[in-house]
Amino acid sequence: MFSLLYGFWRYLFQKDEYYILILGLDNAGKTTFLEQTKISMNPNYRGLNLMKISCTVGLNIGKIDNNGVILNFWDLGGQSELQCLWDKYYAESHAIIYVVDSSDQQRLDESKRAFEKMIENESLKGTPLLFVANKQDVSCMPITRIMDEFRLETIISAAQRDFHFVAVSALKGDGIKESIDWIIETVKKNSVFKPPINVTE
Repeated sequence: MFSLLYGFWRYLFQKDEYYILILGLDNAGKTTFLEQTKISMNPNYRGLNLMKISCTVGLNIGKIDNNGVILNFWDLGGQSELQCLWDKYYAESHAIIYVVDSSDQQRLDESKRAFEKMIENESLKGTPLLFVANKQDVSCMPITRIMDEFRLETIISAAQRDFHFVAVSALKGDGIKESIDWIIETVKKNSVFKPPINVTE
């Protein structure tokens, strides 16, 4: 009887909590992506002025609660001198969101190098990856070129991880729901390999 009541209590009050890293170069739109996520998923959240967001120095944190799943986001600074801090968060993360500024052709190689260094880290082996081609609301590179430059087809076939590519305008909110829906579905699916943290409200 106790186990039945305890199970019912857990069902009502306990939620699964996951940690999601948002990575990419500075000015890729990581913080705007996070802010749009909080705005769209938290009805009472007023948010920052998206036109006045500056580059992250250090860490931005966000949280959403969606259908019994809590996602904690760590938006890390993307400047070259801050990228050395990324791997301090890898072991705790349940998924990675990598954001690319698809309008910035000049920094594409730089972003690719940061991406490759990240993806080769052993601590991220098997960790689900959402690749976000941001700034689709302005003149930008074709999606096929970005995929080719980052060798995404090779990475998908070689790595044993869940992977999804999405074209986004974080400023306008296009593609945000698709991104978060995929993250929630995927971390839940992978919870047998990397269990969530259980929290009780």
